[in-house]
Amino acid sequence: MSEESVPPQDGAAGPSRGLLRQMEELMAALDADLSDLHREAGLGVRDARECADTP
Repeated sequence: MSEESVPPQDGAAGPSRGLLRQMEELMAALDADLSDLHREAGLGVRDARECADTP
C-alpha cells in the first residue's frame, strides 16, 4: 500500500476518534433533516415519536 491511501496513525484512538466525530455530525444532520420533515408535514413531537415506534 502507498502512504497516500493509509492515513497516518498517531495512536490507536486517532483515526477511530475522527470517524466517531464524523458519525456524530452525520447523525446530528440527519436528525435535523428529519425534524424539518416532521414540521413540514404538520406533525408534532408526539406524532414524530409515534411514527418512530411503528415498525
